[in-house]
Amino acid sequence: MVMMAGLLFMAVLVIVPFTLASIRHLVVRSGRPGWLCRRLTTRTRSSGHGLGATATEELHAFFNANKRVQIEQRRTQLVMRDDDHAGAPPRIGVDLDGGTAVVQQQR
Repeated sequence: MVMMAGLLFMAVLVIVPFTLASIRHLVVRSGRPGWLCRRLTTRTRSSGHGLGATATEELHAFFNANKRVQIEQRRTQLVMRDDDHAGAPPRIGVDLDGGTAVVQQQR
């Protein structure tokens, strides 16, 4: 009985995410319903990932502690400032003598 419960638990861990990923793929490919397609493909402000990628990363972090450390490190880097005097590459360069300005787009 315990073996059957463990097998059922493992099947749920594989089948449910596969089913959700399949549904997401169908919705994004067909574009219907529109509100759900926009919600699944829009990137979040905090992480820059889509909803599906965020859910997958959280599931991965649930089973792997190293992934949790990686996610926290990424969040830390997002809130830290990049200053020119701290060795960060310059985003804006203004040459007043030459009359040129260089603006780099954030990635």
